[in-house]
Amino acid sequence: MSEQAHPRPESGSEKAPPAKASPGGIVRTMELDLRLLGMIGALLFIWVLLDLLTDGRFITPRNLFNLSVQTASVAVMATGMVFVIVTRHIDLSVGAVLGVIAMVMGVVQAEILPEMLGFNHPANWILTICVGLALGLLIGSLQGWVIGYLGVPAFIVTLGGLLVWRGAAWWVTTGRTVAPLDSTFVLFGGGIAGTLGYTASWLFGILMMALAVFGILNGRRRRKLFDFPLKPLWADWLNIGVLCVAVASFVSAMNAYPVPTRAAKRLAEAKGWEIPEGGLELVHGIAIPVVIVAFVAIVMTIVARRTKFGRYVFAIGGNPQAAELSGIDTRRMTLYIFTLMGALCALSAVIASARLQSAANDLGTLDELRVIAAAVIGGTSLAGGVGTIYGAILGALVMQSLQSGMALIGINTSLQSIVIGLVLILAVWVDQLYRRRIGE
Repeated sequence: MSEQAHPRPESGSEKAPPAKASPGGIVRTMELDLRLLGMIGALLFIWVLLDLLTDGRFITPRNLFNLSVQTASVAVMATGMVFVIVTRHIDLSVGAVLGVIAMVMGVVQAEILPEMLGFNHPANWILTICVGLALGLLIGSLQGWVIGYLGVPAFIVTLGGLLVWRGAAWWVTTGRTVAPLDSTFVLFGGGIAGTLGYTASWLFGILMMALAVFGILNGRRRRKLFDFPLKPLWADWLNIGVLCVAVASFVSAMNAYPVPTRAAKRLAEAKGWEIPEGGLELVHGIAIPVVIVAFVAIVMTIVARRTKFGRYVFAIGGNPQAAELSGIDTRRMTLYIFTLMGALCALSAVIASARLQSAANDLGTLDELRVIAAAVIGGTSLAGGVGTIYGAILGALVMQSLQSGMALIGINTSLQSIVIGLVLILAVWVDQLYRRRIGE
């Protein structure tokens, strides 16, 4: 995935040439993605700048927790948009698809299932999510079939889909807001009860660190097994160290955000916990939507890098004609890619509606622009063939950081749109400059 962005050592040797004593030499030796480094640098600059402009209110556990939850819905869809854009398509309907799925799930859990099973029945949230995923797969496969087998351009199909599914969302409930939702379902939105808490957050963080160690060392083992060039061992351990420090810092920040005293008391009473004499002190920890994003990111990265499906996606994006001549069924692949996009829209609909604890008709409005912008800012090339899952998630975080920071400063909503639009144009311009520099 995005192999063009990774400078390769010369083949035929088991070890990479020694690193030169310069930042460029170290970057080449560690085979770091320059776009990824640029995005991380831009994100840190934005965070520091917004923290200064908000008198220290931006980089706080509370704001970082809210930022992680607000980013989750767009980040999940952005991982699928990478596959769509890499194959030189576009999907303008993701926000409307999210909206209609959220409305249908709202009606199912608030009006249909309670009459059959009762409100807050243990099976309600499972059946609701199954209905949402089935609807997402159906919508995605329908759009993918029209694009792949009927040859209608994706821009037209999804532009029409934007209007169709937005109208369908209105038609389902005639525009009214559906609430309240199932008590278990709303946990997926990351409220006070929808978090892992202190201990489980650290266990989750340790699991992520273990996966990072396994992924890097297993990659080194596979390179050695197939006699591919190897990076210096210190470079792999430095990557592991940086990732572990990043995960530990994130968990520490989430565990530093305390639950308000009254909310902690209500939560303890609802769960039947004994409240100590000195009072109950709880922390939020990592929100469930963030866990979902991590799970989706790992699965999508494996799909992109380790499966035949992922290799076909990037082969089609690199050269569609050559991919078709080599035997890849591009029409069926288009069907699969848009079907996957539909399923991810359903997952985002669960997060978005659970976070608001209701299903409103305007849910997902303009999300299509946020998702496309996140993928492009994250390094996915509109020319196709290049893109990363982690880049798209970082792009979503950059977008939400700008929006959240400007809201904290008190900038008018219209000016926020102008700034985000300019950032998107800047990202595409930088991408073109980068591609020219590496000779693509």
